[in-house]
Amino acid sequence: MTRPRQAAATASGIATALLAGPWRRRDAVRRVAVALGQARAARWVGTLVAEVLAAYRDAPADRPRELAAFVRTTEGWARGQAADVRPRVVRRQPVPTRTVRVRAPVADLPDLAALARLLDVDQGELAWLTDVRSWERTADAPLRHYRWRTVPRPAGGVRLLAAPKPRLREAQRRVLRHVLAPLPVHPAAHGCVRGRSVRTAALPHAGADVVLGMDLEGFFAGIPAGRVWGLLQGVAGLTEPVAHALTGLATTVVPVAVWRRVPVPADPAGRDRHHRLGRRLAVPHLPQGAPTSPALANLVCARLDRRLAGLAAASGAVYTRYVDDLTFSGGAALRRDRFADRVTAVAADEGFRVHPGKTRTAGSGRRQQVLGAVVNVRPTLPRPERDALRALLHNCAVHGWASQVRDADPATFRDAVLGRVAWASSVDPVLGARLHALAERVDWSAAPS
Repeated sequence: MTRPRQAAATASGIATALLAGPWRRRDAVRRVAVALGQARAARWVGTLVAEVLAAYRDAPADRPRELAAFVRTTEGWARGQAADVRPRVVRRQPVPTRTVRVRAPVADLPDLAALARLLDVDQGELAWLTDVRSWERTADAPLRHYRWRTVPRPAGGVRLLAAPKPRLREAQRRVLRHVLAPLPVHPAAHGCVRGRSVRTAALPHAGADVVLGMDLEGFFAGIPAGRVWGLLQGVAGLTEPVAHALTGLATTVVPVAVWRRVPVPADPAGRDRHHRLGRRLAVPHLPQGAPTSPALANLVCARLDRRLAGLAAASGAVYTRYVDDLTFSGGAALRRDRFADRVTAVAADEGFRVHPGKTRTAGSGRRQQVLGAVVNVRPTLPRPERDALRALLHNCAVHGWASQVRDADPATFRDAVLGRVAWASSVDPVLGARLHALAERVDWSAAPS
């Protein structure tokens, strides 16, 4: 065993011994001495234990890794490492972790056995699903946990989606339901939050003098595993082993073979974004397509949302976020005082990057659009889209739906049309009611069901 690995193993063993009994100096010194095979505890052991007890009033039973890391910072540890014979653990008694700091009404998961029961898997399958060693990076397609595909972006380029395979998807859904859903989300976050929608995100900006929209670049890829781990342990109060396993379950890396097939944009700015994205995807991150990713992203963004909401309030403005879309509305202050630059700086300080080509400002004399909804008066669809949908429904009712299929797929035409009506209703209920009335006049009896 190499010297660094030996030191890490010794610190871990000392931490385990410290957590294996009463949190008292004499008892702890005795346990550490036994773990190190010392008939009588060396003086440096007493020094180390005293430093640990001074730093931790109570035993950090949910954070053995943190304790092991702290052990290596103590003066007692330094003295032990300077001894003629370096200490090593000869006797180790596993100590189960337990939840110490309950910070949210999430499932009780003191250890990996409890997590395995929640996910209805055994310990072996749990270790395979969590993929904490990032085997996804080099695994062949049949052994990967995700199905990867690219989707063209409307503005050019492609979006890389990662769809978890059934077993992992079910495990992630359970985590979403029992661990993530109970955690509170900032009021400014509207995307993928129960009871919130595009309409609730757009409504606060209706009738504003100025609307400013900005996008975060590579949003999900920009949230690394370290931030997820910190959230699960610090906010949810989960034990270190459980937070570590859940982080592996909810994050992934792009396979090398998949990324090589993603086309590189021809323009210099596009190439730069492509290379930045590639670097982010090569380390564990939130995959775009996993059930857990939107909820985790909203929770990770809590401090970003607090800071941007405060920045907006200081300028008499309102702020909402829908996944990676940031929207501000208010008065002339949004045009001056380099407000967008301040937003960019806050985002960068929180680990995000604002897309330089997607910042847009619109005054009340222009069409103000938020998430596809026009908000000059109230959230509604743009006039061309409203008129086109009304005309389509009218023609379907008068001439028959088959006459309007044109280049569309007849098997999915009805669902596509009714989906557009449902989208309109979610943005503007008044418009939606009128469109539903038109849709009811259409004879869909010959449409595939």
